[in-house]
Amino acid sequence: MIRAVICVIFWGCYVVFAGVLGIPTTLITGDISFLWSLAMWGAKFGVKLGGVKMVVLGREQLDQKAAYIYMSNHVSNIDPPAQVPELPQRIAVMAKAELFRIPILGRAMKLAQFVPVDRKNRDAAIDSVHEAVRTVQTGMSMLVYPEGTRSRDGRLLPFKKGPFHLAIESGVPVVPITLIGTQKAWPKGKFAIYPVTVTMIFHAPIDPNKFESRESLMVAVKDVIASALPEEQR
Repeated sequence: MIRAVICVIFWGCYVVFAGVLGIPTTLITGDISFLWSLAMWGAKFGVKLGGVKMVVLGREQLDQKAAYIYMSNHVSNIDPPAQVPELPQRIAVMAKAELFRIPILGRAMKLAQFVPVDRKNRDAAIDSVHEAVRTVQTGMSMLVYPEGTRSRDGRLLPFKKGPFHLAIESGVPVVPITLIGTQKAWPKGKFAIYPVTVTMIFHAPIDPNKFESRESLMVAVKDVIASALPEEQR
């Protein structure tokens, strides 16, 4: 619990610091690179502060200049700060609409082209997918969690259709990612961070244009993510 308290206090203070320093710079220059670098340093340092060690595999097979839709399993609150700094380029994220209402953080997310998602409103959720399509078609990569929420026991939950509509409509390659160990680092339902080693595996990009339907693409992506999970989590 002490590690969790330390990390939350650090991230809370750092968000204010990065926002006060980075947002004015971004507004003046029109370039979010400095703010993004601040955010990535803070996320990565906070994860290390919690005693979590990251091992990343397969990143070398990706083109750092290409746009991808990263799709990952999701089991912990620590997934985003652990994952995003390890991606080879700046990304956008489909995030809960509630986060955009947080002062400074919400403004920063808008500047970073993050896409708000209201999971309680079907029409708004559909609009979010269309906005995400426009975002990735500009050359911006995106990270989505196709399960839509965190798994409590680490096992894969059923996938939502929205992310695969995004992939089919945009034609942007999908990179499946398997996260192993974050459910032990910060278990869902607990306010505690444990010092564990987390493995993040990048799989080979999948061309959505080779699939006849989003359902067949969904099965393929889920099978690839599951292939690297321990047997009991598949």
